[in-house]
Amino acid sequence: MNPFEFLKRALSPKPIEALPRNAILIDVRSPAEFAGGSIPGAIHIPLNQIHLIASHQSQIDPIKPIIVFCASGMRSGLARRQLLSMGYVNAINGGGVASLAAQLSLEKNRA
Repeated sequence: MNPFEFLKRALSPKPIEALPRNAILIDVRSPAEFAGGSIPGAIHIPLNQIHLIASHQSQIDPIKPIIVFCASGMRSGLARRQLLSMGYVNAINGGGVASLAAQLSLEKNRA
C-alpha cells in the first residue's frame, strides 16, 4: 500500500451506525465553503483553526459527542485526530457534509 492510500484509509470516515443525538456539529471547511451552506446548527471552525476550539468552551464540553465534517471526510479526519489529542474524547468523523446531512435527515425521520 502506498503512503497516499494509507493516509486515505486512516483519515476516511468509518460508517457510523447511529449518530449521538446530543452531538455538537463542527464544520471544518473553509469560510467560503461554509458560506455556501452547511448543516443547520453547525459551528464553523475551519481545520486550520481547530486548535482554537477552547474559545468555544462555553458551547463545547470535552466529554460531549462532537461530530466534525467537511466536504469529503479527509479534513474532518484530521480534525478528529487533533481533537482527540486535545482531550475531546468523543470526537467523531462525520465525513462529507452531503452524506452527513442525509444521514441526519434519515435518523430524524426515524425518530
